[in-house]
Amino acid sequence: MLGLNRVIHEPVRLAIMSVLAGAQDVEFKYLEAALGLSRGNLSSHAAKLEDAGYVTVHKAFRGRVPVTTYRITPLGQQTLDSYWAALRGAAPPPA
Repeated sequence: MLGLNRVIHEPVRLAIMSVLAGAQDVEFKYLEAALGLSRGNLSSHAAKLEDAGYVTVHKAFRGRVPVTTYRITPLGQQTLDSYWAALRGAAPPPA
């Protein structure tokens, strides 16, 4: 378990990465609602993932409304895949 990636091992960041892995682009408001997070909590965790190079953030406007979109990077996808593989390797065999 000590070999697991500590950046994505945190439950909120793992949930964000898992949602992003299943979609091309995900809007901030969707993540906020789907994961039941506050704006500040989501922003903080997303910033850590962005700093690590695991997600990209795109800010734009839809009309006059700001829209923030997240996307998992190839490095992020590789890291998430490696994380799950390491976790499966650390788990005891099924009974």
